[in-house]
Amino acid sequence: MSTTTAELLKGAAELFPDEVVTSAHVRHLDLPFGAGRFALITLDNGFDHTKPTTFGPGSLANLNAALDQVEKEAADGEIVGAGITGKPFIFAVGADLKGVELLKRHEDALAIGKGGHEVFKRLSGLAVPTFAYYNGAAMGGGVEVGLHCSYRTVSKALPAFSLPEVFLGLVPGWGGCALLPNLIGADKAVSVIIENSLNQNKQLKGQQVFDLGIADALFEGADFLEQSLIWTAQVLKGDVTVERPEVDRGEAWDQAVAKGRFIADGKVHGAAPAAYRALDIIAAAKSGDLQAGFDAEDQALADLIMGGELRAGIYSFNLVQKRAKRPAGAPDKSLARPVTKVGVVGAGLMASQLALLFLRRLEVPVVLTDIDQERIDKGVGYVHGEIDKLLGKGRINQDKANRLKALVTGVLDKAEGFADADFIIEAVFEEIGVKQQVFAEVEAVAPAHAILATNTSSLSVSEMASKLKHPERVVGFHFFNPVAILPLLEIVRGEKTDDAALATAFGVAKKLKKTAVLTKDAPAFVVNRILTRFMGEIQNVIDEGTPVEVAEKAIEPLGLPMSPLVLLELVGPAIGLHVSETLHGAFPERFKVSPNLKAVVEAGKRGFYVYDSGKPELDPEVAALLKQGDSVLTEAQVRDRVLDAVAQEIGLMLDEGVVAEAQDIDLCLITGAGWPFHLGGITPYLDREGVSERVTGKKFLAPGVASVPA
Repeated sequence: MSTTTAELLKGAAELFPDEVVTSAHVRHLDLPFGAGRFALITLDNGFDHTKPTTFGPGSLANLNAALDQVEKEAADGEIVGAGITGKPFIFAVGADLKGVELLKRHEDALAIGKGGHEVFKRLSGLAVPTFAYYNGAAMGGGVEVGLHCSYRTVSKALPAFSLPEVFLGLVPGWGGCALLPNLIGADKAVSVIIENSLNQNKQLKGQQVFDLGIADALFEGADFLEQSLIWTAQVLKGDVTVERPEVDRGEAWDQAVAKGRFIADGKVHGAAPAAYRALDIIAAAKSGDLQAGFDAEDQALADLIMGGELRAGIYSFNLVQKRAKRPAGAPDKSLARPVTKVGVVGAGLMASQLALLFLRRLEVPVVLTDIDQERIDKGVGYVHGEIDKLLGKGRINQDKANRLKALVTGVLDKAEGFADADFIIEAVFEEIGVKQQVFAEVEAVAPAHAILATNTSSLSVSEMASKLKHPERVVGFHFFNPVAILPLLEIVRGEKTDDAALATAFGVAKKLKKTAVLTKDAPAFVVNRILTRFMGEIQNVIDEGTPVEVAEKAIEPLGLPMSPLVLLELVGPAIGLHVSETLHGAFPERFKVSPNLKAVVEAGKRGFYVYDSGKPELDPEVAALLKQGDSVLTEAQVRDRVLDAVAQEIGLMLDEGVVAEAQDIDLCLITGAGWPFHLGGITPYLDREGVSERVTGKKFLAPGVASVPA
């Protein structure tokens, strides 16, 4: 390792004072079949599997020192091979992101890239063959350190394997972009590096790692290392020959890169640079010049580390991994009451999805009620059908399926169904009078300790509870559709909600594996209020005269998961109209009710588009309904107007105390609306683009939060 890089790494280590340093223990063993003496390096940070092993400068220095020893032993003929593996359940999960956040200078960022390469490259430069044994979770640099080895084995029990860098706003920068396509071909590499990463950081299992050709052998988890060492001995003795298919370096390589650009355009619309930088390196890797690839990775890594998208990506990652686990404002969990039975008022699709979720996560009796037996039967039938699907996919066994089915029932009589329920949630028609009546009926028959929850998307929880004898036990419990996929749960504290009800709600949310965010009882809470303002402004510019396609295209640079009018279609125009009417009632000066949207709903249209050609095109019948003014804006003008509206609304929500901090708004948009990590939800983007200061006179976040520290 060059002195310069060693010095840079040492300097970088001083910038990372809180690094959880990974040790690299070297032990020696005699391989089976008399194959010879072998050096095995184990990566271990000294903690159990709940604190995965990472690579910061200190960790890289430790691995480098271990390789000093192994390199000498290999050169002296004392060993026949060297291997690298991880502690139980964890191989290694990549760079230490806590340290990356602290970097202020391009040269420090460059040192991290070069340092990783210089250390990892030594594995391929040893005088003996090297082996990586992927025994547990492997991500980012953990995957890459193995790619520098001569051979790889993987455990069938491995739960998560990925190169997630592009998802966060980086590139696989310690060999991934250059080595992986040269190992398995560009097409498969683009799937792992670009497609999986942009598909919500999709993870591979052990079998898939083997099938892709990343690993040369696959073994059971129980005796994985033992079997890997037997296989290693066979390889070294020549009894097993590893054959890999030849990589196609012709047109297929170029097509794979083009496919990657198409995927990136579809996901981020050019809004985040990481995917495109990774694809440039993969394209250049076609020549097989690995060092040129490593140099390009170093440069890309340093540039991206100093860019806003990565800082927003790390901020998003921390929100989802850390803040989500410690919700701001949640009361002491010791106040939570046990929940041994759940009641669901309603048996429509939303209610049935809720029943299924409570059933699967809590595994307690769940009872549905509705206004007639046919609806109840349909709701229970839906839950049974979904359990059968899980059984069919092998996700649960027959005993579990039978047990779950037995736990879900439906009754007409609320008194019979809810007399011993601890937590009762309503998912009925979104109309305040209907919900007040439902709660009055439930309160009359439910036990005194039962929590009454509402899945309302925009109505006042306080008003809903206002006519009850015990409004203190009513809490908002707002899920997002599809319930099984979107993690967010907005927990709404009404004016009278007490700490016990709130603590119970947070306790249930945790068991449901949802990301719970506490919100004040304000119109439409968080996500729907921001989305309605956002989509309302799009609708306003269309109503005023801007063509639909211009208004839609204006938002593409944000890289949102779908365009505003496609989102409206998913939500349903009638629901969108209802929420805008609710917000218009509360804030008429900012939320208008679009006459065109009203016309679309009254015409029974499910959206603005038809898909006859496979792509969304404006429905001619909708086009005929639209009545537009003559004020036509450019894409840039539309974008400015929409972002200004969103920034204004967020500023007002923070002033009103709807949530504790801007971080909670970002967490809500990431987990409830699927807004991308590279935006940081939204406030880092508004800060970065100067919108926050233009509209509110200040940034939403402190310097160094989701941005490069000053």
